[in-house]
Amino acid sequence: MRKSILLLGDIAMLYLALFLTLVIRYGSGYVGNFSIHLLPFTIIFLIWILVFYIANLYELSTVKNSLQFFTSYFYSLAINIAIAIAFFYLMPFVEIAPKTNLFIFLAIISALGVGWRSLYNRILVSGGYRNNTLIVGLSDQSQELYNFLLANPQIGYHALGIIDIQNEAAAGTLEKLILEQEVKTLVIAREVYAIPHIIEVLYRLVPLQLKFYNLSKFSERVTGKIPLSAIDQSWFLDNLSGGNRRGYELGKRLVDIVGAIFLGIVTLPLMLLVAATIRHHIFYRQIRKGKAGNLVSVTKFRTMVPQAETKGAVWAAVDDPRVTKMGKFFRKTRIDELPQLWNIFKGDLSLVGPRPERPEFHEQLNREIPFYNERYLIKPGLMGWAQLKYRYGASVQDAAEKLQYDLYYIKNRSLLLDIGIILRTINIILRQSGR
Repeated sequence: MRKSILLLGDIAMLYLALFLTLVIRYGSGYVGNFSIHLLPFTIIFLIWILVFYIANLYELSTVKNSLQFFTSYFYSLAINIAIAIAFFYLMPFVEIAPKTNLFIFLAIISALGVGWRSLYNRILVSGGYRNNTLIVGLSDQSQELYNFLLANPQIGYHALGIIDIQNEAAAGTLEKLILEQEVKTLVIAREVYAIPHIIEVLYRLVPLQLKFYNLSKFSERVTGKIPLSAIDQSWFLDNLSGGNRRGYELGKRLVDIVGAIFLGIVTLPLMLLVAATIRHHIFYRQIRKGKAGNLVSVTKFRTMVPQAETKGAVWAAVDDPRVTKMGKFFRKTRIDELPQLWNIFKGDLSLVGPRPERPEFHEQLNREIPFYNERYLIKPGLMGWAQLKYRYGASVQDAAEKLQYDLYYIKNRSLLLDIGIILRTINIILRQSGR
């Protein structure tokens, strides 16, 4: 809902800026000019919204009145301004070249956009509407969710605390606390449903029109990951069955083939240039775990010195001394991954999916992390949900955290989610924020 409001607000500001521009420029004659400007500016607006999406400006976890947010906003705005100028002055099919109008519009939308975003962020964070939220049932999962809600008030839930149902005194005051604190959302742990007197209290609260959520499902929805503590073997049978996804799988394969061909053609000059900068052993081949645990050979541009792993496979590290100077740049921009387009075309990988792990690391991770092997229920990918939501993994703990995002993707995978991941990965590449 909040994302929809944010999107609709941006669209409203764009058209309001256009309206004000034409009023300032033409006075009472703005009506006739509005129809002339409507179509080309609508095309521009669609592109602007796409750029905002790629820059994560519709991701609620980033919606804060902070330096980081407004840096991203002005960065996106600068790109959009350049696109608008290029569109009107370089595209031969555009019948108008609104020099004065365009610059008036850019000044107005800059002011309106910043004002709207600042107001939106302030309302969410400071709590013009406070969705008081209480978690019932103390556990590691509920504590993790509580900490997440505290750190991200812009998501829209004002976390009051956690009620420990094992504490009889606290459980006895549950109803009173909910009424006094004007709780609007209750997040309930699974074990709570086994306590009759707590369930009776919750039933009495139904007429208050509270929103009741299961802890695991609520946590999944707001964090974009599935806690390992919330699943067991039956969870996979209930949630990861692929029987009704045949249409999606066919569509995904078509996107993979077309995408690999298109990206291969577009990036071929760049790949030739990269190959020319690598003096020896241009390509580096690694064995990785593929779908159903099958081994696949993936190809990358070499970013490390020769014989970098003479002592065996080791985790990559920050400022890894084995990485060459150019290799650091290739890794940050993901250029080193481009040869894997061939793996995608062949069907070994997909454009989007969990990243394939090396067998040497897989054996350790599979022993220490529950359900780690289940990430291979689908084909691995060049880009992934975990890569967007979590930093580069370099330990067992990081792998366990990323697995929770992988499981979320496997459960919720769709072409729409895949497109979103691709677009947001573009943002990472442009900002060189990988490793």
